[in-house]
Amino acid sequence: MKKIVIQDKEFKLSILSANIKRSIERMAFDINQDYEGKEVLFICILNGSFIFASDLLKKIKLSCQISFVKLSSYFENESTGTVKELIGINEEITGRNVIILEDIVDSGMTIETVTSKFKSMNPASLRIATLLFKPQAYRKNLVIDYVGIEMPNSFLVGYGLDYNGYGRNLEDIYVLEENEK
Repeated sequence: MKKIVIQDKEFKLSILSANIKRSIERMAFDINQDYEGKEVLFICILNGSFIFASDLLKKIKLSCQISFVKLSSYFENESTGTVKELIGINEEITGRNVIILEDIVDSGMTIETVTSKFKSMNPASLRIATLLFKPQAYRKNLVIDYVGIEMPNSFLVGYGLDYNGYGRNLEDIYVLEENEK
């Protein structure tokens, strides 16, 4: 589908699933090389990252575990400016190699909040992997260690990303049509 409608918004195709898969394979290759012989704890930020995390972990050849945190900072297609922690983590972080998995990094507010929390738990290492990165929107100074695809500052749905909870199930990624005008 080249265009879709979700509720009251029209979206057009932006990234094909084949391109997403290639980006994830490249990221997995880099992580496998960087952490060869080490154990890794992946922290998936829900809800948006669940598909990305699933596909990435299938390509990881390391001894690893995965855990989940649920945070929210969006309402409809706008950031609320506040990150709310909804579900925390139960795993021990101290002394472990931790990679945070995020679906998209735009302003950096969510990833900064999560990173700050995990740094205070004294991991051996802490890195960030994101499927999508919006460099024009990014306002923080954290290094994003593994980036799948850089994107312009547009609202996206599909492959875990949503609009009002809809569209996460789409295998491709779509951009809000009004962003393109």
